[in-house]
Amino acid sequence: MDRTILIEYEHMKNRIKILRERIRKLEREIEDLKEQIASDVVSGGYGGNQHFKVEGIPSGILKRKQELLERRRTHLQREELELLELTNEAEEYIQSISSYELRNMFDFYYLQNMGWSQVAYRMNCLYPNRKTPYTEESCRQRNKRFFDKIK
Repeated sequence: MDRTILIEYEHMKNRIKILRERIRKLEREIEDLKEQIASDVVSGGYGGNQHFKVEGIPSGILKRKQELLERRRTHLQREELELLELTNEAEEYIQSISSYELRNMFDFYYLQNMGWSQVAYRMNCLYPNRKTPYTEESCRQRNKRFFDKIK
């Protein structure tokens, strides 16, 4: 295992965000279509002299969008299962690091999706008696040095 697992995990989380956003957008479009009423005036009756107003919702488009929504939801479920597997692999990778301090730092950054400043704050909360407090830059540098050392 190597750093690529953590990178793939980050990409997969972003992919799922995009899919969820697309599903929400399609759900809004479907709701808008349900509220729309299409109307037309047709001629008919005796000799075609009578006019009738016909109203309804655009069912063809609505049905296709609902089918598309179901396909996207199914796809999202598959992607979420894949993310769960990647999460387990990322957690295993982080657990394989010998330094508990780095494990905590990487857990905050990669798994809990915190920024480096948030990581520094949480690390300072975990280790309040440390001589030099953690900073955003020190956490970023520790991460960089760790992966440079592995290469």
